[in-house]
Amino acid sequence: MATSPLLARSSTTRRISRRVGDVAPSATLAIDAKAKQLKAQGLDVVGFGAGEPDFPTPDMIVEAAVAACRDPRNHRYTPTAGLPELREAIVGKTARDSGYEIGPSQVLVTNGGKHAVYNAFATLLDPGDEVLVLSPYWTTYPEAIRLAGGVPVEVPTGSASGFKVTVDQLEQAATDRTKVLLFVSPSNPTGAVYNRDAIEQIGRLAAERGWWVVTDEIYEHLVYEGHTQHSLPVVVPELAERCVVVNGVAKTYAMTGWRVGWMIGPADVVEAATNLQSHATSNVNDVAQRATIAALTGDLSAVAEMRTAFDRRRRTIHRMLSDIEGVTCIEPEGAFYAFPSFEGVLGRKLRGRRPATTLELAELVLEESLVAFVPGEAFGAPGYGRFSYALSDEDLVRGVERVAALFAEAEA
Repeated sequence: MATSPLLARSSTTRRISRRVGDVAPSATLAIDAKAKQLKAQGLDVVGFGAGEPDFPTPDMIVEAAVAACRDPRNHRYTPTAGLPELREAIVGKTARDSGYEIGPSQVLVTNGGKHAVYNAFATLLDPGDEVLVLSPYWTTYPEAIRLAGGVPVEVPTGSASGFKVTVDQLEQAATDRTKVLLFVSPSNPTGAVYNRDAIEQIGRLAAERGWWVVTDEIYEHLVYEGHTQHSLPVVVPELAERCVVVNGVAKTYAMTGWRVGWMIGPADVVEAATNLQSHATSNVNDVAQRATIAALTGDLSAVAEMRTAFDRRRRTIHRMLSDIEGVTCIEPEGAFYAFPSFEGVLGRKLRGRRPATTLELAELVLEESLVAFVPGEAFGAPGYGRFSYALSDEDLVRGVERVAALFAEAEA
């Protein structure tokens, strides 16, 4: 009996599309999930994995959400691009915090900053377009680029340069298929902050080459010791028509779970991204949008308090990691991550094992010391590890002390 052509085709069809099947899982979320699983078993795990402030959302933001929940007007759909009041608030906040003057038509409210990243690349890229991605990079960037059909081109940096790229490196990495430069300052995972001169040089190169720039400013308020965050389209105004800024409330206002971000760009790009979002998620949660209006129009006193705590922890973790034999760590300048090198530890014998990679080392440290950190392989930087210092001072000290005690056992 002949086989039906339809059955023949279905028998060889992949259950999962190649495009989605090739997406790498988020290593940061995977580490955090494993740490939480061990904690649920009653184990005393110290987690340095998640990029999530340990502070509660400020009260005035929560109260705005409570009031919004009680108002039936907020039980409905909103415009896909966001509440008009929120888009106006983002316009005002952007002018206040970075000096970037925009209009509401240039704003799309998204389901968190990650959604803004996805929308930006999906809107800008055609198959084969190349994006210059500075390494180490946040784990989601290359995946969002690939999902849009683009090609991430890594431009590596290291601790010797403070994890900062040079114009020469960008010129060498560029090809005739380069369409976008992804620029992030302050950086996740390294904490690097570019000064104004460096941003101007990079921005002018992009302008000269006709590249688009996607710049992630989610950590704009978390800079320390005289460092300043500069918005690229403000430093190089001629780039504004080829620049997309992504941002959100997650880090600044301790609102990771509220899932509100936004993208800012030329009106035609935002209109196209809004059309895309209308078929993907439609609008962001109405109540969360109301809470975000309160966050953006309120003062920054709660932000200042959190930044003071992060700064204290930053100095503590840098000192403690630097004191461990075999570990080197540059001092973070922004965000809330330390990014130490473990090259002096890899290959040495620890509890009967010789971890050759930071993937293996992270697994060993979690199992033997109940300390979770994200291995550098997740960020395109083997040999390093990311330690979030968005956790209590006590847990931070206790966790690094455990790592130090374990590494003190290392044998040649």
